[in-house]
Amino acid sequence: MTDTTKPLSRPASSPSALVTWVLLLAVFAAIYLAALHLPPLLDDADATHAQAAAHMAETGDLVTLKVNGIRYLEKPPLPYWIVAGLYKVLGENAYATHLPNALAVLGCAWIAWLWCRRAWGDRAALYAALGTLTSFGPFLFTRFFIPEALLSFLLLAALYCLLTGFESLRPGRFYIAWAALALATLTKGLIAPIFFFAAAIPTLLLSGYWRRWRQLKPVSGSLLFLLIAVPWHVLAGLRNPTQGHPSGIIPTIGNVHGFWYFYFLNEHVFRFLGLRFPHDYNRLPFVAYWLLHLVWVFPWSLFFPAALIIAWRTRHTWLQHLHRDGGQTVDFYLDHAVREDVASYVFRLKFRTRSAWLLGIFAAFTLVFFALSTNQEYYTWPAWIPLVMLTAGVLASIEETWESVRHEEKQSGSSKTRVAGSFWILNAHILFAVIGAGVAAALILGLWESRNLPYVSDIGTLLAHRAVGDYSLSMSHFFDLTGPSFAALRLPAIIAGVALLLGPTTGLGLRLMRRNMAATVSVGLTAAVFLVAAHIAFIRFEPMLSSKQLADTIIQKGSATDDFVIYGEQSDASSVVFYTHRFFGHPALLVMERCSPHGNGSSMVWGSCYPDAPDIFLTEDQLSAQWGQGNRHWLFAQDTKRSKVQQLLAGKLIPVQTIADKTLWTDRPL
Repeated sequence: MTDTTKPLSRPASSPSALVTWVLLLAVFAAIYLAALHLPPLLDDADATHAQAAAHMAETGDLVTLKVNGIRYLEKPPLPYWIVAGLYKVLGENAYATHLPNALAVLGCAWIAWLWCRRAWGDRAALYAALGTLTSFGPFLFTRFFIPEALLSFLLLAALYCLLTGFESLRPGRFYIAWAALALATLTKGLIAPIFFFAAAIPTLLLSGYWRRWRQLKPVSGSLLFLLIAVPWHVLAGLRNPTQGHPSGIIPTIGNVHGFWYFYFLNEHVFRFLGLRFPHDYNRLPFVAYWLLHLVWVFPWSLFFPAALIIAWRTRHTWLQHLHRDGGQTVDFYLDHAVREDVASYVFRLKFRTRSAWLLGIFAAFTLVFFALSTNQEYYTWPAWIPLVMLTAGVLASIEETWESVRHEEKQSGSSKTRVAGSFWILNAHILFAVIGAGVAAALILGLWESRNLPYVSDIGTLLAHRAVGDYSLSMSHFFDLTGPSFAALRLPAIIAGVALLLGPTTGLGLRLMRRNMAATVSVGLTAAVFLVAAHIAFIRFEPMLSSKQLADTIIQKGSATDDFVIYGEQSDASSVVFYTHRFFGHPALLVMERCSPHGNGSSMVWGSCYPDAPDIFLTEDQLSAQWGQGNRHWLFAQDTKRSKVQQLLAGKLIPVQTIADKTLWTDRPL
C-alpha cells in the first residue's frame, strides 16, 4: 500500500520522538485525563459494570461477578479485576472506573506509534498515534465502562509481537503475544483468539513464515496461554453449576444452565447467530453499520480515498515483498534506498508490506464478522486503530514522496509532476473545511434560536423522546436533541463552532502552501478541540444519563435501614444502586417478575433463576402492601413507568425529586 515508483532524493523532515510525545501526551491529557472526573457513572451498562467491580473489591470474590447481589455471568473478569484494584487505591468513583479505558487508548496510541514508526517512519508514527487519540469512535466509547479499548490494546500488542518476533528473531516476543492473547480472552471472551488467528494464519501463509512455525513456541506458548486464560473459566464453571433440570435455552426458577453453557453457548454461539437469551439488544441496519465507520474514524476517514487509490494502483506489488526471497532487483533497491542503506530499506519495505497485510486482514475480518453477527456500534472497536494506522502510513508516504518530487523539480527546473494520492489528500481538506463550515453553521443557528432561552441545568427536560432503536443502541439518545437544548449547550457549541470554522480552513491553507505535516497535524488538533467541547456537552447530559443526584438525595435524607425500590430493571437506576449500596448495605428491591423471560434485562435474568438468588423481587401487589409499612421506602421510576406507579400507589406517593425523565418518591413525609 505504498507508492514506490519514485526514489526519495533527500530526507523528509520528521519530528523527534520527544517532540512527538509531548504533543501526544498533551492531546491525551486534554481529551481523556481531564474527562475522567465528570460526569458521574451513567445508568445502564456503566454503573452496572461498576457494581460488579465493586462487589469484587469489597468481597474479594474474583471469580463470580455479581450485580445488586445477583450473579452476572456474561462477562470475562479482567476489566473488573483492574477496576476493583483501582477501587482499593482510589476509591469507588468515576475516575477509577474509567481510568483503565483512558490508559488503554494511550496504549493503543503507543503501539500504533511503535508499529508505524518501524513500518513507515516517524511521520506515519505521529499520524497513527494522533489519529488514535483524536478519532471520534475511541472518544465516544470510552465515556462508559466497556472492555473494547482494553481488548483492542491487547490484540494490537499480540499482533505486533507476533510480527516483530519473526522480523527481529526475538523468541521472547512470541511469549508476550501468547500472554497478551490470553489476557484479551479474559477481557472479551473467545472472539479474541478468533480475531487474532483469523489475521495471523493468512499472513503467515502468504509471507511464508509458516515454514518457521517452530519459532512461534506452539507448545510452550499454548501452555502459557492456557495457564493464564483457563483457570478462571474452570473456577467460574465450578462455582456456578447447572441447577435443577433446565430444558432449552430459557431458564426457570431453580432450573438454569450453569456458567459453561451460558458463557460459551449463549454468550458466544447464540449471540453470533442472533439467538441469545434474553434478546435485549438491537442490530444496526446493514448500510448504517458500514457508513458509521466513517464517523468512528473521523476525521481520519477523510483520507480513506487516498489510501484506497494507492492500494489499488500498487495492487500488482501486494505480494511482491511478502516473502523473504521475493521482491525486486538489486538495482531497484539501490535506486530507492537513497535515505538509508540497502539492507535497512529492504527490511523496512518487507516489514511494511507484511504489516499492511496483517492489519488489513485483521480489520477486514473484524468488520465482516460483526456485519454478519449481532452488533452494537462499538463492537468493531478493534478494527478502528488498524484502519487509522494503514491510513497514516499511506498518508505519510504520499506526503514524503510529494515533498521529494517538489525538491527534485526545484533542483532541475522541470515541470510539476503529479504524485499519486496528492489530489485526494487536497480534496480531503476541502471536504473537511466544507463539513466544518456546515456543522459550525448548524451550531450557530442553534445558538441563535436559543439566544432568548434561559440556561437550564437539566437538559433532559428539553429533549424529545424519540426512542430510536428502543434505546437498545448506545447512540440512541443522540436523536433526542432539540433546538431548545442548545440553551444548555452554549459553551461547548461555541468552542466546537470556533474550532470547526478555523481548524479546517487553516489546515486547507497549510496544505495549499505545501506545509504537509502541519496541515495533517492541524486535522488532529481540530478534532481534539472539538472532542473537548463534546465532553463538556456530555457532562451537561448528566441528569438524563445518570441518577447520581437522586442517590445523593437518598444519602442526605435517608437512613441505612431504608429500602430502595426500582420499578423495573436494575439498569434503569444502576447508578443509584452503585452510589448507595454501601450506605444501605443491602440490595435494591425490583418490582418485576423474577427470572422472567419478558421483564428482565440481561444483567439479571440468568442469575435471578438460581435458587440461592436474594429475595429482591416484588410483585405490584407486594409493593402496594409494603408501601407505608415498616422501614421507609424510596421508589424510583422512569417516565415511561410513572403513570403505572401513580395508578398503583394513588394517594400514597410523596414526591421527592424529579430529574430529566425519572422520579424519586418516598412513602412518608421527610
